[in-house]
Amino acid sequence: MLKRILNNQRCAWALFFLAVFYLIAIFADFIAPYRYDEDDLNRIWAPPARIGLIDIHQGAAGPFVYGQVYKVNEYYQRIYAENKDNIYPIRFLARGFSYKVLGIFSCDIHLFGAEGEKVMLLGADSQGRDIFSRIVYGSRASLFIALIGALLALAIGMVAGGIAGYCGGFIDNIIMRFCEMLMMAPAFYLILAMRGAFPSGLSSIQVYLLIVIVLSFIGWASTARVIRGMAISLRENDFILSARALGVSRGAIIMRHILPHTFPYAITTLCLSVPGYILGEAALSMLGLGVQEPQASLGNLLSMAMGVASIRLYPWVLAPGIFIIAAVVCFNMLGEALQEEFDVKSK
Repeated sequence: MLKRILNNQRCAWALFFLAVFYLIAIFADFIAPYRYDEDDLNRIWAPPARIGLIDIHQGAAGPFVYGQVYKVNEYYQRIYAENKDNIYPIRFLARGFSYKVLGIFSCDIHLFGAEGEKVMLLGADSQGRDIFSRIVYGSRASLFIALIGALLALAIGMVAGGIAGYCGGFIDNIIMRFCEMLMMAPAFYLILAMRGAFPSGLSSIQVYLLIVIVLSFIGWASTARVIRGMAISLRENDFILSARALGVSRGAIIMRHILPHTFPYAITTLCLSVPGYILGEAALSMLGLGVQEPQASLGNLLSMAMGVASIRLYPWVLAPGIFIIAAVVCFNMLGEALQEEFDVKSK
């Protein structure tokens, strides 16, 4: 099965890009040249830096950036221009701010940087913060909130569906009616209501955990219904009857014999549901109910692009949306490819 999955081109490419995204999120401190909350009033709405390779007049070779200067026009808008008299070489494995690698030991080495000038690959925001660095840090929050929320919802849905399908009767009715109540309510408005019920002034860790809990509570019901149907079809098989005849408890039968047979569906569901959690976190943060400033997430980065004027004047504020689209497309491609590989009947 693993060999077939890796031979599937869509699956292989999706796994490759998702691995890159999560490596970027894990090693965000090393990849980001600047802190996510490092503002610079001299670079408010600065455009993306233009990387040069050769400067004939000054004899410079290799990646470099020119110095940036600005002037204010009659509309009090900053107009940036390159000062080609000043060249700043880009160094790899450059020194910068100090951080802890995986929370263990201190380090100040970063993937790239330029001494005396900032290299803002995707420009700056309204406070002069590097958008590229904030996207790198924001991917850590958004991707891991989505993955942990989807895993938690999947675990709850599998256990609840397995219990309902195997036990049946009154327990089945109670669990399924509760699932139907959750599924009847519009998911997005239910998320907003649940988030609004919690107090304000929470720390970043508390906000992360809160968003995970909210998204997981919304997403497990549909999984539980499908797992219930699979458990009903499995509970009359010979190996289940043999386990019951040997005196195996209900809990052991559900956990050791029924739920493992639902793993192919569970893995596919996980891959297809993560995009919904990414978009849910982005929507909450964009509306100011998720990750709060100055912490970075892909959602609150997109809040800068809520006005048409901002998009027209500073189109680089849409860069977080491109990252969200790429992650969602990769997860969907992976889920569809796994669905094809796990579909035994079609083969």
